[in-house]
Amino acid sequence: MKQIFSALCRALSSGYGAVLCSIIASEGSAPRGTGAKMLVTEDGVTVGTVGGGAVEYRAAQLAAELCREKRSRFQSYHLSSGQIADIGMICGGSVELFLQYISPVDSQTLPVAAEAAALSGSGHAAWLITTMNRDGSWQWGLWDRSGRLRGLEGIPAEMVEPLLTEAPCLRQGEPLLYTEPLSRAGTVYLFGAGHVGKALVPILAMTDFQVVICDARPHAANRELFPQAAKVKCLAYEDAFSHLPPVTEEDYIVIMTPGHQADFEVLRQALATPARYIGCIGSRRKVAATREKLLAVGIPAEEIDRVWSPIGLDIGGDTPAEIAVSVAAQLIACRSGHLEERGQRHGG
Repeated sequence: MKQIFSALCRALSSGYGAVLCSIIASEGSAPRGTGAKMLVTEDGVTVGTVGGGAVEYRAAQLAAELCREKRSRFQSYHLSSGQIADIGMICGGSVELFLQYISPVDSQTLPVAAEAAALSGSGHAAWLITTMNRDGSWQWGLWDRSGRLRGLEGIPAEMVEPLLTEAPCLRQGEPLLYTEPLSRAGTVYLFGAGHVGKALVPILAMTDFQVVICDARPHAANRELFPQAAKVKCLAYEDAFSHLPPVTEEDYIVIMTPGHQADFEVLRQALATPARYIGCIGSRRKVAATREKLLAVGIPAEEIDRVWSPIGLDIGGDTPAEIAVSVAAQLIACRSGHLEERGQRHGG
């Protein structure tokens, strides 16, 4: 999202129009689902994807045509068995796209695009709201957790609020009302700036997590090593949480410090928070030893059972990069609400 809206801002600031192609509805085994986006600018820049293959190729061609014509339109692609070969796809299902022409002379759009770029991946819950009419006309608005709808005069808040979910939502009617999250609330507090941490941060950043790195070693807590992190903090593990904002039920805690005692110190503090996810790297032997230490200081077993350890989904890898992929996958599953359903819990 951030890349797309940043590219849109650059195009509009340079006097170029653009078409934003968004999948607003999908059914069956379409290559990309609702919310996928691709930007095609008047000067030939393309950012994002709506699934690749022939559908994306045709959408890009249509977007270039709409840039020249300065208009918006809806376009459906039906990927049924009789039509798959026609458009070069092997997936079934269907998608509906809204190809939204954005004019550089419209003074209302650049400020909204700039704010959307700033909000994307900020860790603060925010949504882009779009009203769309079948004649191609549209309007933008923004909503954040303050409960304010900016823009979209005449649209009541009670109409928008039920659509503010973790996934894009389309409300039928005239106009169509489409909401999509720009940023999901929650921060990943990553304790330990070692090899796995270095591999994990770029993956989390690509999947729209805001990451704060915490390490007690000055050479490891180096901002230059983690350009994708929101913050990098050098702090003692023993009282780390006293130097952080209050951890909320929307936050994630990932523990991979260099030593067992440091892991224990961070876990002891983490279990006093309502964090949505707490995970700790380590072997089963280390996990068992840490559990005994936590029980010895009076932390109830049911609280310790909140910890996902060994950390990550069991994908069979053991390199830092492979472990990072497994941890990122587990965080994504947690965020989407699928973690428990998939029965991937190791700890307990």
